[in-house]
Amino acid sequence: MLRPSIALAALLGFSLYTLATMLMAEQSLMAFGLELISRPDTAQVVIDLYLMAVLACVWMYRDARGRGRSLASVLPYFLLTAVFVSVGPLLYIVVNQCSRRAQPPV
Repeated sequence: MLRPSIALAALLGFSLYTLATMLMAEQSLMAFGLELISRPDTAQVVIDLYLMAVLACVWMYRDARGRGRSLASVLPYFLLTAVFVSVGPLLYIVVNQCSRRAQPPV
């Protein structure tokens, strides 16, 4: 299936870019976030981003429940989503598509 490959490429690319950016940043992640929400124009983008993050968390939770997993199984993805937004859902897609392939057909 093509989706995990795209998700894996996006996850690796974005994670490496995020790591490089954080290493070069002259301020903490928290200070950067506070600066972003201090102006209405950038706050709108942040609010929009986190609305999508909440929707992604709802999707991950429903998907996990559909697979018979508990809330605890998606909490690490929720935490990653809360901090790095797209990393949580991308990792969830990669991990769950790879584990789906590893399971024998029923």
